[in-house]
Amino acid sequence: MKLIYESYYRNLGQNIAFYRKRRGWTQLNLCELAEISRNHLSHIENADCAVSLDVIFAIADALGVEPYKLFQNKE
Repeated sequence: MKLIYESYYRNLGQNIAFYRKRRGWTQLNLCELAEISRNHLSHIENADCAVSLDVIFAIADALGVEPYKLFQNKE
């Protein structure tokens, strides 16, 4: 992950956590539906790794939101 994009990854992670918590889900609940590991989701939510579009699409599908919503600023 390039440091110049860190704010984008942080925003993505915060939005994933927001939508996950809004559903009342744990990380494990989302991981099972998106078919990713809890460790990977933790790294994504904490902006500690880069993430592929395939994983973003799987997370968005599991959360029932359009992928673009995971990138929107909530300010």
